Amino acid sequence: MRLVLQLVARLLLIVVLCLGAATVWATFDAYRSVDRATAASAQRVAQALQALYWRELLLRSSRAREHLLPVPDWRTLETMKLISPGVCVEFQPAAAFEKPLCGQSEGLGKAPPHWFVAVVPTYLGSHAEVIRPISPRAAAAGTVVATPDATAAVSLAWEYIHNVIDVALLMAAAIALLASIAIAHALAPARAIVTALQRMARGQYRTKLPRFRSMELAMIGSAVGELGGRLEEATEQRAALTRRLIEIRDDERRALARELHDEFGQNLSAILAFANTIETASTKDKNGTAIAQDARMISQATHHLMASLRDALGRLRNPLPEELGLEASLVNLVDSWRSHSAARPTIQLDLRGDLTDISGPAATTAYRVAQECLTNALRHGAAREISLRIERRAGQHDALLIRVEDDGGGDATRVAQSAGFGLTGIRERVTAAGGSLSILPARRGLSVAATIPLAA
Repeated sequence: MRLVLQLVARLLLIVVLCLGAATVWATFDAYRSVDRATAASAQRVAQALQALYWRELLLRSSRAREHLLPVPDWRTLETMKLISPGVCVEFQPAAAFEKPLCGQSEGLGKAPPHWFVAVVPTYLGSHAEVIRPISPRAAAAGTVVATPDATAAVSLAWEYIHNVIDVALLMAAAIALLASIAIAHALAPARAIVTALQRMARGQYRTKLPRFRSMELAMIGSAVGELGGRLEEATEQRAALTRRLIEIRDDERRALARELHDEFGQNLSAILAFANTIETASTKDKNGTAIAQDARMISQATHHLMASLRDALGRLRNPLPEELGLEASLVNLVDSWRSHSAARPTIQLDLRGDLTDISGPAATTAYRVAQECLTNALRHGAAREISLRIERRAGQHDALLIRVEDDGGGDATRVAQSAGFGLTGIRERVTAAGGSLSILPARRGLSVAATIPLAA
């Protein structure tokens, strides 16, 4: 999952949690606001009745104070304005058949759902009535009792939640959107870093990154640049070491070829001469037929060993490109394989581009790659047709392309993962030359392609 999506998902989760917490808090505050409204209504009505009480006391000073009550016209429109919606107020001691005076509770919003009506009072409790004396100095004046309406309280809480949650949802959506845009903008440089790492994986180690404003991203960019420089330096050192190892190996092969030619070649020639002498001497003797036959068998085995030795010396000695050039050496290589046996598969040689000025390590590497690929196709496969294509691609990226394709089947994945000496040697040579090697499935077999840069 992409990092931007992960951060946005976590942000949305935080927003949802905060929105839930705000909903719970709004429900509690709205439900308990009825208690505050009840206390305020009782206080306001008590103050109004206190004013009526003292005014009536001054106007009726002749009456006995213990029989004094507030005037009965306290249930007026002015008193109704002092009572909050959902609160009922009554005066005690109450007159006969007197009903509480309630605030207007109609039109408080939509009726709350049944689950809300059942859940809120259960967890938040009920409301208590509020009692306020009309006058603290005159206990006989009576008291004001304010009682909240439970149904109106739940309706007020539901309406308050609706108003608050609508605004909270809009704010949460705006915050999530703006934060997502900010996160995407902040992580946009990560694409440049990933692109640089992908170039480094393809071998372009010197990849310049743009300057980042963020200190953390700037540190990552600097580390990527240093890593690219070290990888390039390590690659150059490894290539130089590989080239040196190949040179040492070629020197050892040439020395081994000289030893084989001087020691084994001379001994085989001597054995062949002795066998011919024995065969000639045995033919003069009437009883020497068996000895002559044994001598001929020794001669045949010696000829076979000398042919194998010549093939081995041809592989161990300096490759032909140093003597004949790349184009002539490739033609000679294909002709030598064709002349071994008529039953061998057909080998097609396709040379494209100017190959005359290719020499040195590039020519040697190309010849060795073609030689090893042809050897593997002829010895380890059942190919009927083998195609060897050498192409020089001139231009800005001057390079030599060697492609060997056969129709002998084979598993490209297994061959690519093989740790054989031949394939390992090809990889080492191509890597030392700064090129690349790929093994892919062909239509009916395998395709081995190597690219060797000539500019290096």
